[in-house]
Amino acid sequence: MGGASSAVEREVKLQGWAGFELPNLADAVDGLVAVPVATQQLEATYYDTRDLRLARAGISMRFRTGEGEKQAGRGAKGVGRWTVKLPDQGAGEGLARREISIDAPGRVIPEEMASLVRAHVRSALLAPVATLQTQRRRVELRNGAGRALVEVADDEVSVLENRRVAVRFREIEAELRGDAPEELLEAVTARLEAAGARRGEQTSKVVRALGPRSLDPPDVVVPDLGKDATLADVVGAAVASGFTRLLRHDPGVRIGGDDEDVHQARVAARRLRSDLRTFRDVLEPDANAAIRGELQWLGAELGHVRDGDVLAERLRTQAAELPSADPVAIAGLLRRLEAERRSARATLLAALDTDRYLRLIDSLADAAARPPVVEFAGENAMDSLPGLVRGPWKHLRKAVEALGDEPEDEALHDIRIRAKRARYAAEAAAPVLGKPALRFAKAVAGVQGALGELQDAVVTEAWLRTVGIKGPARQALLAGELIGVQRMAMVEARSSWRGAWEQLSDKKLRSWLA
Repeated sequence: MGGASSAVEREVKLQGWAGFELPNLADAVDGLVAVPVATQQLEATYYDTRDLRLARAGISMRFRTGEGEKQAGRGAKGVGRWTVKLPDQGAGEGLARREISIDAPGRVIPEEMASLVRAHVRSALLAPVATLQTQRRRVELRNGAGRALVEVADDEVSVLENRRVAVRFREIEAELRGDAPEELLEAVTARLEAAGARRGEQTSKVVRALGPRSLDPPDVVVPDLGKDATLADVVGAAVASGFTRLLRHDPGVRIGGDDEDVHQARVAARRLRSDLRTFRDVLEPDANAAIRGELQWLGAELGHVRDGDVLAERLRTQAAELPSADPVAIAGLLRRLEAERRSARATLLAALDTDRYLRLIDSLADAAARPPVVEFAGENAMDSLPGLVRGPWKHLRKAVEALGDEPEDEALHDIRIRAKRARYAAEAAAPVLGKPALRFAKAVAGVQGALGELQDAVVTEAWLRTVGIKGPARQALLAGELIGVQRMAMVEARSSWRGAWEQLSDKKLRSWLA
């Protein structure tokens, strides 16, 4: 995202009583010096939908003035800092969030910020929901080189309604800077608690300002299923799981910089499509076909970028292992691949901003909350799920049995697809059927993984033949060497997948499907 900064915010929030004073933090951590820094007068306006979709999903969007206005042109003509905070799964001590910021005027929400929450907001409107004024007193803990590792902020917060103070509260924040270790946060927090600060819920200021409504669950929650679950419950849980995974990684896909976001979003689309196929007999045909068709479109858009990521990592690793690898030739190949990926990414980002994508997200949210099932889906799932998983398993087994001694690559790719469907079906049933379904899914995943390596080698060779050997002589030579590496990988994958398949010959592993 051009012009935007991105970082992971790692902090602990504590409550301070009216007479609380920051303790002397000079010796909280050996080797660090406590340095007071300028007090700030901050004013933040938070944006959300009327039903607080962002807050309920653990997301916040704000426009704030008062933090270093003289820098980067802020403060001139209403310019301040727009910030979106997203939940971060790599949490350590306290509250960890991914923070994306951009300096811009406060009149209109910048497109860079709006796009990050579009999948949550969809057809709803963003509007101001809270205004907070904060007097912030700060102390930095710096090392011997003068680098700040921890910032402690003593915030006196006023929540405004019609420009009048409605509520006041005191909050103490200890935040790690950069890659400072988690142990520093623990030590500083202990010192603050010893001085009388109280550790409460790790909630943001805007959540405290908005009150209990902001703590309600999101529209779609993955339910816990028990032995009494119905087929409709299982379908709803499967769609909810895929939906929440897609939404969780949507902002990261837009931001870029982490290949895992594209990978997980693609897995979500593929898995949803596979689950809807598995449960097609209990779903309304028209609704099912429409959503599956749109998931196929989304999966393809994500796939063009993901395939480039996989190919680039594969070529980079394999080329580095060649004894006489030419760095210039490697860089040339990777540049050509990166140009293709940039084009695919631009197409993907355009797709994510279409009404078509937002309609798909709405359809998935509706299907998770109210699965479009036929009447008999109200039956207990324990009796029906083995039969629903047995279908993908039979298709996989028959396809393997039909293979000749030297199957074509395309036939083995079809086996991989069928293995993935059987695995996903078993995993969808596992919340009700338990460990037998999980053990079966793990065994099928072994087949899928071995054949995945074969497919990656096939795709890599095809790209090298199309692009690499037509380039300059140095690149063509490297491409030829890498094609040889792919051929060796194919031979190994062809021999290993059968071993993975043999594990599925154990009838005990499949007894629950009977």
